[in-house]
Amino acid sequence: MRIEARNIVFGYDKSHNILDGVSLAVQSGERVALVGPSGCGKSTLSQILAGNLRPKSGTVFFDDKPLPERGFCPVQLIYQHPEKAINPRWKLGKTLTEAWDPDDDFLSALGIEKAWLNRYPAELSGGEMQRFCIARVLSPQTKFIIADEVSTMLDVVTQAQIWDVLLRVAKERNIGLLAVTHSVELAARICPRLVEFASL
Repeated sequence: MRIEARNIVFGYDKSHNILDGVSLAVQSGERVALVGPSGCGKSTLSQILAGNLRPKSGTVFFDDKPLPERGFCPVQLIYQHPEKAINPRWKLGKTLTEAWDPDDDFLSALGIEKAWLNRYPAELSGGEMQRFCIARVLSPQTKFIIADEVSTMLDVVTQAQIWDVLLRVAKERNIGLLAVTHSVELAARICPRLVEFASL
């Protein structure tokens, strides 16, 4: 099983393409780091791989079939800014159960306190929100995760905790992981395979 982008072309206007013939594949259980500077199109490609954006041309395949346009997507995206994925007017418990209903042991393993579920997003810190967003995307149906600069805004200790949790669960479930980052040091530490955006 794999997620694959083939010959992706995308631009926000007709005169300029951010992505021009980009191809990339990640296998089940594989950890791949996509490395490149800010503004090179990494986040745009991430959203296309997760089905949030449609390319001008090219196709995203899941298990050799076009990525489904409706229903649950087996490719889940964790944003750099978790508030983008969360309704600020909903308590976190409602937001979580909309995606799936993990048990208390699972939440505890991710460092999530049960009391958080009765709070609104603004009542949590950035690190707490990222833990919550990781829990939200790790439903049993998730086969691939795209982590788009998920630890950039966090302190060093929280970064380490976030990656420890994410890598451990991905390994346990044989989930493919694409870590999107500008940091070559971080990429080398967490992923056996590094892909420079300029080489795509």
